[in-house]
Parts: sequence; C-alpha cells; structure tokens
Amino acid sequence: MTSPDPAPESAALFARARAVTPGGVNSPVRAFNAVGGTPRFIRSAAGAWLTDVDGHEYVDLICSWGPMLLGHAHPEVQAAVMAAVARGTSYGTPTEPEVLLAEEIVARAPVERVRFVSSGTEATMSAIRLARGFTGRDVVVKFAGCYHGHVDSLLASAGSGLATFATPGTPGVPASSTELTLVLPYNDRAAVEQVFAEHGDRIACLVTEAAPGNMGVVPPEPGFNRFLAETCTRHGALFVSDEVMTGFRATRQGQWGLDGAVEGWRPDLVTFGKVMGGGFPAAAFGGRADVMARLSPEGPVYQAGTLSGNPVATTAGLTTLRLATDEVYAHIGSAADTIKSAAAEALTAAGVPHVVQSAGTMFSVFFTDPADGAVRDFAAASRTDAVAYAAFFHAMLDRHVYLPPSAYEAWFLSSAHDERAVQTVLDALPHAAAAAAASQGSR
Repeated sequence: MTSPDPAPESAALFARARAVTPGGVNSPVRAFNAVGGTPRFIRSAAGAWLTDVDGHEYVDLICSWGPMLLGHAHPEVQAAVMAAVARGTSYGTPTEPEVLLAEEIVARAPVERVRFVSSGTEATMSAIRLARGFTGRDVVVKFAGCYHGHVDSLLASAGSGLATFATPGTPGVPASSTELTLVLPYNDRAAVEQVFAEHGDRIACLVTEAAPGNMGVVPPEPGFNRFLAETCTRHGALFVSDEVMTGFRATRQGQWGLDGAVEGWRPDLVTFGKVMGGGFPAAAFGGRADVMARLSPEGPVYQAGTLSGNPVATTAGLTTLRLATDEVYAHIGSAADTIKSAAAEALTAAGVPHVVQSAGTMFSVFFTDPADGAVRDFAAASRTDAVAYAAFFHAMLDRHVYLPPSAYEAWFLSSAHDERAVQTVLDALPHAAAAAAASQGSR
C-alpha cells in the first residue's frame, strides 16, 4: 500500500505547475530531482522559518540560496521596501538609492566603480564582455565545477586535454559559444601555468568563484586566489572574481575579506548578487576604475538593462547591507559552527563517511571518504554519495529542517537563526545520520 504524500497541497500545486512550466519549476534544483519526493511550495517565511502550503514549518538552511542574511521578512527591510514601493516601483531613470547602494558596495568591496544589473548571470556575462573589450582578447579561462550563471560561453565542459578548448556543457549551446573557453581543474596551479604558457597572449580573463559554492563549498587553497590574480597581471589578462554567492555572505567583505584583504591584492573585476539585493532580483559587477570606464556611455563596450538599479531592489539591498553589522556575522558564524560540529558528530557516530568544508559563514557536508582528504576540486566533489544525501535530506525534512535539495550546494544561516531554530536542527541530525547510514547499508 502506498503511503499518502506528506505534502498533498504541494503535490497538487506541483502537478498544476508541470502542466504550464517545464519540470514544474523556474529553476531546476527546486524540482527535488536530486533527492526525490515532492518539492515543497512555500507560502510564507519569517525569520529562520519557512511555512509551506500544507502548513508545515521548516528551519531554513538555504536562505533563498544566500540572500537572506538577516532572515526572512526583516521588519526594517520590509519597512524600507514598503516606503520605496509607495514612491513607485520602476522609473527607467537614475535614482538616489542606486547611488547609495553603489557607495556602500565600494566602501566594503575591492571595487572602485559599480554597474547594476538584474541577475548574477547578467553580471558575469557583462564582466566577460567588458574584459574582452578592455583587453582586445577573446579567450576565457574558467574552472570545472564553478558556476557563473547560465551564460552560453561559461556552460562549458572540459575538452579532451588540459589545454584544449571547451565543448558545450548543455544542448542549446553551440560549439561556437564555447570554442574560446578553457576549463581547468580547480585549485590546480600547474594547470593554470600551462594554459597561460600556451595561450597567455590570447586570454582576456580568468573567471572563478571566489570560493566555489556550486559544487558544495570548496574553498580555494591558501594563496590560490592571489596566485590567480598575479598570473593574470603577469600576462595582461583580467582576474574576474565571482562573488555572486560569497559577496557580503562569507564575511562582511565576502571571500575577499578572507584572502585579498589580508594578502594585499585586488581582483580586476568582481561580480555580486544575492545579499546585495536583499532578496530582490538584483546584481552588479564592478572593478578598477580604468576598466569600468570602458563601459557605455563612458566607453565603447555596450551594456544596458531596463530594470538595472531598480529603486525597490536597491533600497532592499542598501538596507540589508547597512544592517549587516559585525555582530550579525559573528552570530551567523557561531550558529554555523554549532551546526557543523553537530553534523560531523552525528555522522561519525552513525559511521557515515563525510567531510565538512567552509568558506566564512557558508558550509556544506560532502558524503565522501575523509581518507581521501579535503574536497579540493569538482572531481572530488563528484564522488559524494548522492543516495546517502537524499536519505539524509528527507530525514531532516521530516523533522522540520529544510536543507538544499542537492548534495552539491552550500548551507546558509541567518542572523534570525536563534536558539530554537538551531536546536531544531541539532535534534534532527542524529535521525538523519542514521537514515544516511541505512541507505548505505541497503546497497
């Protein structure tokens, strides 16, 4: 006899959604394909909690994939947004909030000038175009496992050899879109050196997630980002640091606050998203003043967007950043440390091989053998036990904890994750670890 669906209202909405939307979702990971079961349709959120259409509450450990640094429905952010909406939602003209947000970003991040866009994909796409326009070169270098949005030239798979050009990573991307992209193993200095030795005078830029979070959290090895920046400078290429996920999330200054700010270097271009939009669809790219000066209308490299710098979105982002104090980051870091330690203890007690990795306040759990060492690249991340993770995920969901519905994502907390929320997670972990162990024993 088949058990009833634990979320019948979500199941009904999912069936309706599949009739009108490909896969029933507007971003693939939401479909639960990686973990199975019914994706939860969320009706509302407050603080650290999500409430689905069936009335179930969950501690939220994805925080809208990073933006909700202060938790959901923060009263001061809501008040600022409501006031902005009352003034109008879009003008198609310059506004004061976009200037204020740009000033706030420049004050925190390693950029001198900023241009706003509407998504992380758009930010990266524009940064690549600007790098090519500034250098007069065409080749782009990226790393396997680093995701920079669904830009055609960056949805690329590695070629057959280390320094061969990439092939399309998905149907719909023509070979001509990736034929000038080189894909390397992450954290591999020798591969970077070889590619620049062979193609250095053709490389416009190297783009990397400042600390990858789209294959799980795989932090750069000590000095790696500095090495990339210096290598690009030596060869006349631009170093593009993708901080869409880590910007103002990993630390107050993003991942750069953990390496570049300490080591004394800056990227040439940086992309931002997530936190800087305060939960609204907003993103940005910025960098050196001389590079940014090549953008239209000041320079010849064209980029535009009707909703870029939207007054509601920039107000939400500005308010969020102004409220993101050192105390906020300290609280999130402490809560994250508590959950990381408890997850490791529960999995160890259940005999489940695992590795926990962090980048500032972000972290993830890999179901891989710790005897193989740290997960340092996409090949190692790909060895995670997705079946065990699916069992772990559903056991946590059953106990009111919403994890990323994929083994290859980061976990996020907020300043709203209080003692009750954290304790709910801690109480669920031993059951989830046992479920993961049982899934391994049944295979």
